[in-house]
Amino acid sequence: MDLLWRDRKRTIFGLPLSFTVYELEEERLFIRTGFLHVREDEVRLYRIMDLTFDQSFIQRIFGVGTIHCCSSDATKKDFDIESVKNAREVRELLSQKIEEQRQAKRMFYQEDLDAGYHEDE
Repeated sequence: MDLLWRDRKRTIFGLPLSFTVYELEEERLFIRTGFLHVREDEVRLYRIMDLTFDQSFIQRIFGVGTIHCCSSDATKKDFDIESVKNAREVRELLSQKIEEQRQAKRMFYQEDLDAGYHEDE
């Protein structure tokens, strides 16, 4: 598959001095962490249900941001793509690819509009 985006988690001063690498392909997002002991998580894009952009004051100064993802993946329910460059653009790319994958796989998520409603009240 073609790599659409790749970045590292950025640390102090927005420098990519960490051992966390994010890679986005057409159907999957990979999160690789560690140096001696390496762990690679894979999340299918159609499983991601919601994205939130977050940027602290310090992150704004250094041009990075965090994308919070809520997914239905068994091993990666909620996770962050932390301190990456151009986080807003990455969120838009990710959102577009998520929708494409949902349509390709005919997967649609419905919000529970009756959440909290009880008939006996």
